[in-house]
Formats: sequence, structure tokens, C-alpha cells
Amino acid sequence: MSAGGGKKAIIAALSANAGIAAAKFVGAAITGSGSMLAEAVHSVADTGNQGLLLLGQQRAAKEADELHPFGYARNRYFYSFIVALVLFTLGSGYAVYEGIHKIQHPEELSSPIVAVVILVLAIALESYSFTTAVRESAPLKGNASWWRFIRNSRSPELPVVLLEDTGALIGLVFAFAGVGLTMLTDDPVWDGIGTLAIGSLLGVIAVVLIVEMQSLLIGEGATPEENRRIRTSLVDETRIDRVIHLKTQYLGPDELLVAAKIGVVPGLDLAAIADAIDDAESRVRAAVPAARVIYLEPDLYRTELAKG
Repeated sequence: MSAGGGKKAIIAALSANAGIAAAKFVGAAITGSGSMLAEAVHSVADTGNQGLLLLGQQRAAKEADELHPFGYARNRYFYSFIVALVLFTLGSGYAVYEGIHKIQHPEELSSPIVAVVILVLAIALESYSFTTAVRESAPLKGNASWWRFIRNSRSPELPVVLLEDTGALIGLVFAFAGVGLTMLTDDPVWDGIGTLAIGSLLGVIAVVLIVEMQSLLIGEGATPEENRRIRTSLVDETRIDRVIHLKTQYLGPDELLVAAKIGVVPGLDLAAIADAIDDAESRVRAAVPAARVIYLEPDLYRTELAKG
């Protein structure tokens, strides 16, 4: 994904969530629905989160300097991690609190049909945001499952938007069920149960995001497929005959650090070794475009040391 990758999905989500939040707050004020209010707070959190993702992309574009010689690309991981924390504290925490309060102190809903209309509108807007994120993610996902894409992606924004939109759509169903059951049974406790379900759902999604973003922030290596391509590209059989060891780490979503000790054929002079290294770097970059920073150390493969 390019530095601006996923921006269309982020902007679509931001626009949808801002409109949805306003509508939900109006609906919550009219009806007194706890699940509607929890969903409104959830949408405010999501709107702020999209802004944080855009800010992270902007900060990541800053040029490398003496203090940060590898650049600022990990800002995209940092701000995505903050998004996960906001979703957990503001989205999930508030909804759980409001749900418990509504169950303990149920309140009658006024004009619940207003809540139903707003929820239907919100589902339509969230569906637009979700389909945009799916469309943007599809080329990167390939044949992998969506769960594997979220787990293995080294770019944080699209997995974040996908999970947020999924949670928003399911949360709207919970809110719809809470309001609907309250209307059918005339028991406002169902509204509180729906609110609590929304909070629990957001908590699960937030924990998944926290775990994934923390792993990216610490530093993840190349994917198994990328690792295979790098190893294959380093060896040309004529001057470089093996990879003695290889270490990789993503410095940012679009920048992979590759450090390897390579075994060169005995008898090569210095110029031939230098040419072999240059050619190996070119092959690696062609095979894995994200491999922008490459350090190769030539050595002779010592069989007796390898056995030991």
C-alpha cells in the first residue's frame, strides 16, 4: 500500500460517521434511548479515529533526519494504536456504563419510531463506508481470508477501518434489536441490554486492534511469502550461493529493512563481490518493492562452523 493507501476508505468512513453521529444524537435526545446514545458516542469516537488515521499518514510523510534516520513512517502504527485505545475507552467503556445504568434504571422511550428511522439511515451510511473499505482492501487481500488479511497486513489503516465498520454495522443491529424489543414488549430493559451488547462488541474489536497495532509498533518482519522471495532473489548461484542468515523488519507500512549475511563463491575479487551485492539488491527490490533499505554482508560459508 502506498503512503496514501486507504485514504479513500478513511475519508468515506469519516464522512459517514460524522453524519451518523449527528443523526444519532438527535435521535437519542428525542427518544431517550440508551443504545442510541451509545451508538452516537461510538460514531463520535469513530469520526475522531478517522481523523487520527489521516494525521498519522501526514506525520509519517515527514523526511528522515538525524534523530530519526529511518524516518517517521511508524507514526501510522502509533496513531492506529491510539485509535484502538480510543475505541476501547470512549466507545466500549461508555456503552458498557450506559448499558448497566439503563438495565438498573430503565427509562421509557419516547417516539421510538424516530430511533428506528435513524438506525435504518445509519445502516445505509455505514454500509457505504464498509463497501468502500472492502473495495480498497480487495487487491491487497488477494486470496487470503479477511481475518488473515487483518492479522498479516503490515499497513494499519484498512484493517482498522474494516474492523470499525464491521463493529458499527453489528452495533447498529444490536441497537435496532434493543429499540425494537422495547417497542414490542414495552420493557425498556431491552434497550439497556442492546447498549451493553454494543459495549461488549466494541471492547472485543478494540482488544483485537490493540494486539495487532502493538505488534506492528514493536516491529514485524516480512511475511512468509516475502521472506521466501527475498531469499530466492539474493542467490544467483554463480557469485552468491546461499543466504547464511536473514533478518527483516518493517520500518513503516511501505518500507522494509532487509539485513542478510550472504555466502559468496570463494575466489571472487572485491569488484566482483561489489557487483554481486548490487545485483542482489536490485533483484530483492524487484521481488519485494517494500524492501527499500537493504544491508548485505558478504561472507564465506564455513561448513564446519555451520555444523557446529
